[in-house]
Amino acid sequence: MLLPRPAEQPESTSAGPEDGDLREAIEETGRRGALVDEVVFTQESDVGRIAGLIERGRQQVFAQGITNITAYQRLRDSRKGDYETAYGSNTELTLNPAEFEEGLNPFSNRRIREAMNWLVDRRHVAEEIYGGMAVPRYLPMNTAFPDYARLAETARSLELQYGHDPEKARRIITDAMKEMGAIRRDGQWYHNGKPVTLQILIRTEDARKQVGDYVSNLMSDLGFNVRRQYRTAQEASRIWIATDPAAGQWHIYTGSWVSTAINRDVSSNLSFYYTNRGRPDPLWQAYDPDETLDNIARRLERRDYTSMEERRELMAEGMELAMEESYRIWLVDQLSIIPRAANVALAADLAGGIAGSRMWPYTLRYEDRLGGSMTFAAPSILTEPWNPVAGSNWLFDTMITRALNDPPLLPNPYTGLYQPQSIQGAEVTVTEDTVAQRSQDWVELERKETIEVPADAWIGWNAEERRFRTVGDAHPEGTTARSRTRIRYEEGYLDGQWHDGTEMSLADLVLPWILSFARADENSPFFDPAHVPRFKVFQRYFKGWRILQREPLVIEVYSDQVFPDAETIVAQQALSPLPWHMLALGMRAEKAGDLAFSSHKADANRVPWLSLVSGPSLATLERHLGRALEQGYLPYASVLKGMTEGGNPAQRRYSAIQDWYRERGHFWVGNGPFYLHSVHPVEKTVVLRRYEDFADPADKWLDFSEPEIPEVTLDGPMMVTQGKSATFNVDVTFGGDPYPKKAIRNLEYLLFDADGNLQTRGQAEPAGAGRWQVSLDADTLSALGDGANSLEVAVTSSRVALPAFASHAFATVPVGTRLMEVDDE
Repeated sequence: MLLPRPAEQPESTSAGPEDGDLREAIEETGRRGALVDEVVFTQESDVGRIAGLIERGRQQVFAQGITNITAYQRLRDSRKGDYETAYGSNTELTLNPAEFEEGLNPFSNRRIREAMNWLVDRRHVAEEIYGGMAVPRYLPMNTAFPDYARLAETARSLELQYGHDPEKARRIITDAMKEMGAIRRDGQWYHNGKPVTLQILIRTEDARKQVGDYVSNLMSDLGFNVRRQYRTAQEASRIWIATDPAAGQWHIYTGSWVSTAINRDVSSNLSFYYTNRGRPDPLWQAYDPDETLDNIARRLERRDYTSMEERRELMAEGMELAMEESYRIWLVDQLSIIPRAANVALAADLAGGIAGSRMWPYTLRYEDRLGGSMTFAAPSILTEPWNPVAGSNWLFDTMITRALNDPPLLPNPYTGLYQPQSIQGAEVTVTEDTVAQRSQDWVELERKETIEVPADAWIGWNAEERRFRTVGDAHPEGTTARSRTRIRYEEGYLDGQWHDGTEMSLADLVLPWILSFARADENSPFFDPAHVPRFKVFQRYFKGWRILQREPLVIEVYSDQVFPDAETIVAQQALSPLPWHMLALGMRAEKAGDLAFSSHKADANRVPWLSLVSGPSLATLERHLGRALEQGYLPYASVLKGMTEGGNPAQRRYSAIQDWYRERGHFWVGNGPFYLHSVHPVEKTVVLRRYEDFADPADKWLDFSEPEIPEVTLDGPMMVTQGKSATFNVDVTFGGDPYPKKAIRNLEYLLFDADGNLQTRGQAEPAGAGRWQVSLDADTLSALGDGANSLEVAVTSSRVALPAFASHAFATVPVGTRLMEVDDE
C-alpha cells in the first residue's frame, strides 16, 4: 500500500481551542503580541519522564519529537497530556563508496550498493523497530512533502521495483564480490587471504541502535565479518564526517536527517546527497556519480527547466539513477510525537514540529484563558554561544531565538508557503524561461524576456574604500538576472521599536548586509574563512539590490536564484533587520581581537566565541559598550550616518542597551513577540516574556490551530469480470466531515497490474460532497489480464502540504467466474 504514514495514525485526544472566546477576550483587552505572558525553557533529556512531568503540571511542552512507543502510548491514554505530530525526520544507511587504500571495500561497487535496497526489509524496520511510528522510504525525498505526490507514478514504480527481495540481493552481491576478487569459504568472504571485514558505525541514542544491529546481522548472514562500532553523534561524526573515506575506518553509518520546515521543492536533494557539491566534507568529495545523474542534479539545483512537466521528468529520471547509485539506502520516514499538555495549543510545523515552527511564538496559548506562564523542556539549551552572526545553530537554541525577532515573512506550518508578517506585498518578475507560480494574492507574478539589473544597484562592499560597490562598477557593460523582487514593507515599518525602546532605522537593514561582505573579504578585519563557502553560494546567485523608497520602505532585489513558488522567491530575498548598536558591540570586540563571531575564528585566534547572553563575553562587551558610548561609535559612519535615526542615535542607542544590560544581564535585543528576560546558564534555564508593545494584535495568527490533513478511503468491487467496467468510490474527509472540493488540488489515481506495472493513470471525478469516483472502462480492465491488481489514489490539498494516499486491491477474472457475494448484514 502507498501510505506516507500508518493506516492507524495516532489521533489527537483533546478538543480544539475555543477560538471565538479567545478572540473576544483579545478584542476586549486590546492585547498585542504573544498570547501567554511568559515562557520558561528548561533542559530535560530523559524522554521517559516527560509524560509524568506534563501530567503533574510541571511542564507544558516538550520541544523534541519522540519516537518511543511507550511514551507515545502513555500520552495517548492520558487525560492531561496530548501531542503534535511531525513528519520531517528520516533514517538511512550512509554507505562509504571510496576505494580503500588498504583492503577491499564492497561498497565501492555500485551493484552492491544498489543490491542493499533489496536486502533490507523497510517494513520490518518501520513496524518492528519503530513500532509503527515510521513508514518505509526508498527515495531521496520525504514521503510527506509535495514533490512525493507530484512524482507518485515514479515513486510507486521504484518502490515496487526495489521491494524486499533478499535472494536477489544475495545473488547480486555474491556475483559482484567474486568479480572483485573475493572468494567465499566456509560461509565467509575472503580477499587476499583475509576476511572481508565491515566496520559499521551505529548511533546509540535512539532506534538507530536497533537498526544498526539489524543491518549488522544481515551482513553477517551474507558472510561478512562485522565489527559494530557503537557511537554517539559527536563520536561518530569524527569518523564518518571528518576522516578521509579512503582510509577505511568505516563502511556503513546509521544516519538520520531532519527537515525543520516543510520543503515544497526538494529537487536540490539529488545534488546534496549524490554529488560533491552537497558538502565540503571528505565523504561528499568521494562521490563520483554517473554523468547523467550529475547533470540532472546540476540542472535541478539551478532550476534549469522551462516547465513543471520538464522538472517532473528530470526528477523522475534522477530518482531512478539515484537508486542505481545508492550512496544512501533510505529506510524510513519517522513519525515524531511532540508532547504537550492537553490544555495547550500552538501551531507546530508538519515537518519540524514545535522546534522547527516559526509560528509557535505567535500561536502558543492555553485553550481556556489568555496569559499565564508555560514551561518548555528541551534536551539541550544554551548548547553553544548565542550571537546572530555566527552563533549557535542548534535546533533548540534557534527555537528560542526565533521568538525574539519578527521576520518579514513566516512559513505556513502546514503548507510551507510563506505568509506576509511585516510586508504589504511583493512583485516578482522572472524571465520567460523560468518556471514559477503564485498561490496567494499578496504576491504578483509577471514575466519578461530580459531583466536588466540597474547600474546603481548595490552588488558588493569595498572594504578598503568603505563604500558600496555598484553593478555599474562590477559590470560596466551591464548584466541581467533571472528574477527581480520588489518588496513593499508595512507602513511605518522603520518606526517600529527594538525591545530596549530604541527606534528602528534603515541602518538596521544595511549593516548586516555590509558585514556579510566584510566577513568574506580578506582585506577586512572581520574576515572569517569559515564564512567564505556559504558566501560564495550566495554570491553565485546575487545580482544586486537597491532601496526604492524609505516610507513605506520598498526594496528591489535582483537574483539568479529562483524557486517554483513566487512566495519562496520573496522570502529568500527579503531583508531582515538586526539592531545596529548590538552588532556594533560585537564588531568592536572582534576587531580588537577580544572575541570572535564564529567558533572557527575564535579557535584560530584563541579568543572566546562571542555570546551576547552569557559567559566571559559579557564583561568584554560591557567594556566596549562604555567606549562606544564615549566615542559615539557608528560602524561605517560615512555610509550609515544618513540611515540612522535623527539627533544623536549613537548616544541614544548605547544608553538604551546599557540600561537593558544592567536590568537583564545580557545584550540580546530583538523586536519579536517575546523579549529575552533572563538567562541562567548554570541552571540551563532561559526566561522569555511577552513584549507588550508588539505591533500586531494577539489573534493575528490564531487560525493556525490544527492541520486539516485529508483522510482518504477507497472502496469498490473486489472482483471484476473481464469485459465489464467498474467504478470505485474515493471519500475524502477531515474530522468526519466532507473535505471541501475547492481545497482539493489534485486527486490522481494509479492502476497497477499483477506484476506491479503501471497500466494507466488519471484524475478522479467529483461525485458529491467529499466523494470522488474512478471509473475504469472495460478496455482498460481487460488490458490488465487475469489476476490481482491494485488501484491507488493520491490526494493533495491546498490546506496542507502532506499528500494522502489510499489503495484498493481487486481481481480481474474470466467470464463465467462466480463473483464473491458480500453480506452487508
